[in-house]
Amino acid sequence: MNFLENYNKMKKNILFIGGSTGIGFETIKLIHNEHNVFVASRSDESFSDLNITHIKYDILSDDFNIEAVPEKLHGFVYCPGSINLRPFRSIKPSTFEEDLNINFISMVKTLQIVINNLKKSENSSIVLYSTVAVKVGMPFHTSVSASKGAIEGFARSLAAEYAPTVRVNIVAPSLTNTPMAERFLNNDIKKEKVSEKHPLKRFGNPCDIANITAFLLEDKSSWITGQTFGVDGGMSIINLS
Repeated sequence: MNFLENYNKMKKNILFIGGSTGIGFETIKLIHNEHNVFVASRSDESFSDLNITHIKYDILSDDFNIEAVPEKLHGFVYCPGSINLRPFRSIKPSTFEEDLNINFISMVKTLQIVINNLKKSENSSIVLYSTVAVKVGMPFHTSVSASKGAIEGFARSLAAEYAPTVRVNIVAPSLTNTPMAERFLNNDIKKEKVSEKHPLKRFGNPCDIANITAFLLEDKSSWITGQTFGVDGGMSIINLS
């Protein structure tokens, strides 16, 4: 076995912020036996059967404990998010602030603490999540699009600043069947309407997004950075009308 093959088989140290449900949880399930996975979240109840190290962390109130993770990190995935879909005239400025804090500011705060650990591995990957609504204008999405759009601009600049040591990529899903999106998919009529909006005629499931997240954390994606991947059933690029 040559050096590169041996390196690719080494366990990576990967930090997830959040991930107790939905996309993050599915990704953790995919990789927890192959890598050293650290999960920083408010509760560890979801992880009792998984091979992970849990770190108690509330993104909105706690300071992240850098001593809880290894000196070298090879991956960082930020999972917390929000979906506030309302007419613009009825959204209070405080809602924009809340969405920005959950989706963007808390991510920046945490990433600033661990960025040196990611640099030390000399081959690390950051995966962040946006939404199809940033690329495709959709009514009632002003708040979530604003905070997720901030992530896309931030990630491209960060990718430029930290290349070639740290790769930074974004996954931009359409509506995915997670607990956060449950109210949009809680009956058959809603599911049918959402499916019909997508060229591939179905809504997303967490595994769809987990698969590309896992890929972006691996060395197989080592020549990819600064990209936004629309994993959205074709919604962002195909117009069937």
